[in-house]
Amino acid sequence: MPNPNQPIRRALISVSDKTGLLDLGRFLAERKVEILSTGGTAKALRDAGIPVKDVSDHTGFPEMMDGRVKTLHPKVHGGLLARRDNKGDLAAMATHGIAPIDLLIVNLYPFEATVLSGASVEDCIENIDIGGPALIRGASKNHADVTVIVDAADYARLMDEMANNNGATTLDFRRALAGRAYRRTAAYDAAIGAWFAQQTGDVFPERLVLAGSLQQTLRYGENPHQSAALYVGAERRPGVASAIQLQGKELSFNNLNDTDAAYELVAEFDEIACAIIKHANPCGVAIAATQAEAYRKALACDPESAFGGIVALNRPIDKETAEEIAKLFVEVIIAPTVSAEARTVFAAKKNLRVLEAGGLPDPRVEGPTVRTLAGGYLLQGRDAAVTGDELKVVTKRAPTAQEMADLKFAFTVAKHVKSNAIVYCKNGTTVGVGAGQMSRVNSSRIATWKAEEASSSAGEKISRAKGSVVASDAFFPFADGLIAAANAGVTAVIQPGGSIRDDEVIAAADERGLAMVFTGMRHFRH
Repeated sequence: MPNPNQPIRRALISVSDKTGLLDLGRFLAERKVEILSTGGTAKALRDAGIPVKDVSDHTGFPEMMDGRVKTLHPKVHGGLLARRDNKGDLAAMATHGIAPIDLLIVNLYPFEATVLSGASVEDCIENIDIGGPALIRGASKNHADVTVIVDAADYARLMDEMANNNGATTLDFRRALAGRAYRRTAAYDAAIGAWFAQQTGDVFPERLVLAGSLQQTLRYGENPHQSAALYVGAERRPGVASAIQLQGKELSFNNLNDTDAAYELVAEFDEIACAIIKHANPCGVAIAATQAEAYRKALACDPESAFGGIVALNRPIDKETAEEIAKLFVEVIIAPTVSAEARTVFAAKKNLRVLEAGGLPDPRVEGPTVRTLAGGYLLQGRDAAVTGDELKVVTKRAPTAQEMADLKFAFTVAKHVKSNAIVYCKNGTTVGVGAGQMSRVNSSRIATWKAEEASSSAGEKISRAKGSVVASDAFFPFADGLIAAANAGVTAVIQPGGSIRDDEVIAAADERGLAMVFTGMRHFRH
């Protein structure tokens, strides 16, 4: 039977991260725990005056091969794996002079950090830990008798546990730490496997392994009856997951999802841009000469929907912009940085969540996206395609320079609108957005209605759709969607093309004097 309380008499410590090491070492030494150690860990302990025994002296076998072989020895693994209540194990220990090891403290070579630093292949391989995972797995398997720590954040817990139990640990404590240890080695191996797949160009390896670190347990998910948490993955991509929250209430599941959508959208633009998002769809996007103007133009597209939304900016937030945003109730603001003057403005609204991302995600960098299915996963590459100069004019009239600029802007926004997506734009500003409809013509009608509503709210007599351009995320399957846009007053159209009725749609555009370009690329977003 497992020993509920296992005294700690001998510990093996081998860590690459020396955080908290000396305090822990002194704590163990004060309780007469024999400390075994290796290399740099042993030196750090010894230099601090903490008694330590080299593993090579314990095993009677020297380290070799530049430290690759040092703990892979029966006197180490036998000491960790021996069952204290098993007569055969105890006899083997006595025969071979194996002393029990009650505590293992290991953190692994920094493989993930080495990869993120852009190190060479050789350096990455040298930072693949072999002995560490083997020790961790052995000690964790034998958690009935052995305590295993893989994170310096758990040192304080260990010291409290031993202090409260006369130098021992409880079975519940050891079991919880064993689970943490196995999850650490699983994530470590996942990172190594993903790196090898990247090196060999294996986009879809035979096994999909996902790993992340818990950053925050959320109050609930999309709805109060759903549990949720935020995990941070290995990909270095500035955004909501890695942003610093400067103020405001705790971020919710929906806040995080919507803020991610908003920030990915504004990152698409080299110009000063602002996006206002509601339920993961843009209700207003604009580019302008100043940040405050970009915000005002984005807000004017749909001020009603913007209430309680997310505001994303792709430049550091200045005081003027902060003062403009503060006039409206919004849930979250995110930007690369926030000026001191802007922070002072926002501080008056204590519940407002303000995030500083530190940078912008590159929309051109490919990476994976994952969705769950019943019994499986859907894995695909990120939609990293950017519309450039490969557009094909298919109508008798070519777009003007201003129309072409607006068409490119509109198609970029449409990439971030749930399908079926229709986006009206004019002068670098959305004027109507139709999203998530089963029929593309209905998306056109909604976008028209949104443009009319915005015009009416501003006291304008003419719909802002007049003289605008329209983008469709996929081809018009029938001419009716294009006709609805033409009736709203658009002058130019951008769409992927590729429908069996392209000729019919082109003819409808020519009949109404519209310019139309094909991208040859669609941007479905479900």
